[in-house]
Amino acid sequence: MKHIQTVVLIAPLLLATAAAGDNQVATLRGVPPLDQDGTASQIPEVINSDIRKVRNYPDQPPLIPHKIDNYQIDLNANKCLTCHSRTAIEISQAPMVSVTHFMNRAGQTLATVSPRRFFCTQCHVVQHDVRPLVQNDFADVDHVLEFVRSNQKAAD
Repeated sequence: MKHIQTVVLIAPLLLATAAAGDNQVATLRGVPPLDQDGTASQIPEVINSDIRKVRNYPDQPPLIPHKIDNYQIDLNANKCLTCHSRTAIEISQAPMVSVTHFMNRAGQTLATVSPRRFFCTQCHVVQHDVRPLVQNDFADVDHVLEFVRSNQKAAD
């Protein structure tokens, strides 16, 4: 019994040592060693279709479906609001910012966008035309609900 316990305890250590001796580390960085600079790849193009993307979960912030290069978003100005503000949407036909963006921390509705919601790119991002860097098995809420319903029907 003692020998089996010893083998069970030592086996992971031996496997870890063998993997470390292999000196192959999985990385997204690429081939160059850590002490050398590699060549930078081309920055991929932003998807600029102006077509709204489906949200993967209920509270997901909407994605930005257009380029925002050189947009000024700072304490003095917010370029996003030139199209997405309450007064600009009739002309721009862009969706208005959510009513939640007009609420302060206490839940009071303000006349303008709340300072805590003023910096759009904290939550909203553009999409690039690239293949994923890692495998992603994410399933949106609709697929999860469909899976649950099908399993309930099978159990009944």
